[in-house]
Amino acid sequence: MEITVYLAGEIHSNWRNELKEKAKSLQLPVHFTGPMENHDRSDMIGEEILGNQPDAIFRDEAASSINNLRTQLLMQKSDLVIALFGEKYKQWNTAMDASAAAALGKPLILIRPNELHHPLKELSSKANVTVETVNQALKVLSYIFETE
Repeated sequence: MEITVYLAGEIHSNWRNELKEKAKSLQLPVHFTGPMENHDRSDMIGEEILGNQPDAIFRDEAASSINNLRTQLLMQKSDLVIALFGEKYKQWNTAMDASAAAALGKPLILIRPNELHHPLKELSSKANVTVETVNQALKVLSYIFETE
């Protein structure tokens, strides 16, 4: 059995590659997908497809509609969502993706540092599992495939 895991969360750190490499070393039958990790491409996709926009707000709106379509489609096709709330960057997209996963009834592993317990308590209660580290999320993922 292979599952598809959507990796939601900030795109500025290396957490996805860390999780993917560790899953590969454990030979977990997992296919990973997630948001566009090329930040410039994500920001400019609206203008690339629709042409120049009159200002930054319209540029953001054009890119957002295309990025939201991509996220919705890939998340709907996933079996599980892992959402990381890091400590350094604003986490609005992570909150939106984790909420969307919960609304879609997708199994959700939420990774958040202890310092974010209070602001994320309601979202954490919607997740199937809440952990504090990528390694803990990987252990949960690995446990899914254990047979004994």
